[in-house]
Amino acid sequence: MHELARRLWVANIMRNPAMGIMGVQTLRNWIMGSTLMASTAAILIIGTLTLSGQAENITRSWHVLSMTSSHAAELWIVKVMALLVTFIVAFFAFAMSVRLANHVVFMINVPEFETHHNLSPESVARRLHRSGTMFSIGMRAFLFSIPLVFWLFGPYFLLAASIGLIIALYRLDRSESEGVMDVSPSGKQNAPVVSIQAKYAK
Repeated sequence: MHELARRLWVANIMRNPAMGIMGVQTLRNWIMGSTLMASTAAILIIGTLTLSGQAENITRSWHVLSMTSSHAAELWIVKVMALLVTFIVAFFAFAMSVRLANHVVFMINVPEFETHHNLSPESVARRLHRSGTMFSIGMRAFLFSIPLVFWLFGPYFLLAASIGLIIALYRLDRSESEGVMDVSPSGKQNAPVVSIQAKYAK
């Protein structure tokens, strides 16, 4: 669904030069959002590195709610490193999303009839979709970090957070794939209606 929407949006912007300003403003908002998330990931990386140096001081106090988990400093380091890797992946994904969106800012205002084949609407849409994919990976990394944070308190908290996250994503993080879209130029009542293909419902 998102891939289809981005492709149609890019084609519409590049075929209507008067809409160039709107396209740039939309991409600017996209870049600002990705930049904010990348900055948040960087702050979380610093905070996680701080935790890694406090193993001896807080490993026992953080496990006070769990009577069955190990209090070993080695296990604490493993947990913190898993959290650190997750935030690094998120930072990299958001940074790449910003990079690709910055490329699209310059490419999208090139008129379609003057473009090189590498600057065609299809090529620009693919680059924008890669930017969106990287943003999605970064968000998934943030969501994956939630159970890891609860793991710091014990295995039962990890299990509960994992189940809660799966249920939340199942209910909230799905696209509608059964909708229909009128693709006729006239938009008349009797115009044919084409179903959106399932492959776009991602």
